[in-house]
Amino acid sequence: MIKLENFDRSDYSELISWIKDEEELMQFGGPNFSFPLTVEQLDKSQEDKMRHSFKVVDVETNKTIGHCEVYLLEGTAKLARILIGDETQRGKGVGKEIVKALIEFSVNVLQKKNIELNVFDWNVGAIKCYESVGFRINPNKRLERKVNDETWIAINMVMQAEG
Repeated sequence: MIKLENFDRSDYSELISWIKDEEELMQFGGPNFSFPLTVEQLDKSQEDKMRHSFKVVDVETNKTIGHCEVYLLEGTAKLARILIGDETQRGKGVGKEIVKALIEFSVNVLQKKNIELNVFDWNVGAIKCYESVGFRINPNKRLERKVNDETWIAINMVMQAEG
């Protein structure tokens, strides 16, 4: 069981410690960050009033185990930067809980029912997680990202939330 709490400057060092290399940073934050992740980059991101950043807290231990965000686009809430930083919590359904909490925030607080996200096509576990809560692949939108000497393909997923 998790809860989302506001992410602020006191949480930066833990998030930075979870990002070990350029590939992890691209998977987490897309092209808007450069490795290594820094306080200055996070400050700049946090200045964006359209972005709502959260730390993910394990309710039982009150320990921060991850990070996630919702970004407001015109008519849409975009889930982004979802990371389970505590590797011992991966594969336990925490990602699904995070996505459900972000959907609830988008619908109840932001008043948005159109929700989308981008995910790399090789991240099969994440894609299955998103599909399990109602996301569907949008075949009309995909992005290419250069990571070292590779090209990664990001697919777009969308859902119409109820509420």
